[in-house]
Amino acid sequence: MLVVGLARTGVAVSLFCAARGARVTASDARSEAQLGETIARLRRAGCMLELGGHAVATFQAQEVIVPSPGVPADLPGLVAARGAGIPVWSEIELASRFLSGKLIAITGSNGKTTTTALTGHILAGAGVPVIVAGNIGTPLISRVDDSRENTVTVLEASSFQLECIDRFRPDVSVVLNLTPDHLDRHASFEEYCRTKLRIFENQTAGDAAVLNADDPVLSRQSPAGPRVYWFSRMGRLDAGACISGGQIVFRDDRGETGLLDRGDIGLRGEHNVENVLAAASAAWLIGAPAAAIAAGVRSFPGVEHRIEFVAEFGGVQFFNDSKATNVDATLKAIDAFPGRLFLILGGKDKGSDYTPLIEPLRRRAGEALLIGAAAEKIEAQIGAGIATARAGTLDRALNLAWERARSGDTVLLAPACASFDQFDNYEHRGRVFKQLVHALEAARVSPGSGAPAQAKVTRG
Repeated sequence: MLVVGLARTGVAVSLFCAARGARVTASDARSEAQLGETIARLRRAGCMLELGGHAVATFQAQEVIVPSPGVPADLPGLVAARGAGIPVWSEIELASRFLSGKLIAITGSNGKTTTTALTGHILAGAGVPVIVAGNIGTPLISRVDDSRENTVTVLEASSFQLECIDRFRPDVSVVLNLTPDHLDRHASFEEYCRTKLRIFENQTAGDAAVLNADDPVLSRQSPAGPRVYWFSRMGRLDAGACISGGQIVFRDDRGETGLLDRGDIGLRGEHNVENVLAAASAAWLIGAPAAAIAAGVRSFPGVEHRIEFVAEFGGVQFFNDSKATNVDATLKAIDAFPGRLFLILGGKDKGSDYTPLIEPLRRRAGEALLIGAAAEKIEAQIGAGIATARAGTLDRALNLAWERARSGDTVLLAPACASFDQFDNYEHRGRVFKQLVHALEAARVSPGSGAPAQAKVTRG
């Protein structure tokens, strides 16, 4: 077998398969020097290596190929392999064939990580043996050996992972929303949506699908195989979770069950009400009792880099939403703050249209502080409608915000872009932002003083 791409997922797949006696070739465009200790681990496991590029002939000599999520599906070797009838599987497809117990798979453009983490938190509190894995940070293949027949695995699934499934079948599938994202990778929004909706394609009548009735794209979908349930924060439903009389209730053919009070939700923003509705539905359908769902929602601390409170000083609040890597996620973050807002935007563009940000920022008398490779494009699209400043780097953007902020204002990192121009990933970007904020806090100065934030920015 061939594993393409030796980041976290590719290494995990290579080691998993080699440990089970497979003849593994691991291929990466980077050199041995760039991959470092990874190479020694793979060699010790008995993997053959192809480094510095991908030879098409290597792809054509395999029984199965597993590309890492970051590897584009139109890589010439993958195209040639498909043409030759060689199976190309994502890591979640491979892992699902070894996984024991039940599987909840959660996807969507925004809210996946929060909903996945919350669902796992609810189930753990209910005493269910639970595994949380996937795009949330740990490859599913790395947790297969921890699964048992009584385990529930909660998987965050990206479009890149769903792109190459074959028989992958969740017991409960959840699609939160569909808005334009990754258009630098997918040919169109329609193709992106089709990829996401593959999550349903192998489900049967014994399985369940949960969809957002308030989403204009999803509201037109109705998967043919599984039992379909909806969630809505704006209307009443015959089948699924909605809000009634201040309660979140779940309706099905057995009647209506109150799961929790709306006031139990401590997460900021209306989008997080949707995330709670989805997580509560998934937990209920997999067998968690209502009391455990309510307790889990009340005790859930939130997720790092998702509208994460960092500090308040001088009357100014600082929030880290580095995970807001597309425009829709940034719109949801903006909506969570009613007052004047200094928004740090930019990074690596993903083919996005930034003009929807103009009106929400104008209503908040806000300013956009632009960083990274996308700054010029963002300024061209929104600069005529709202105040912008070309900051370039995260530390400069934060210093500009601090110089201009007054007591009662909010400084929000919600970049609407990927992070790979200046950072390793969104987590790295969020950590650096928090370091910079705490450096400002430690200086103990007042807004408008211009005291610079300083933090060592290192990659890795």
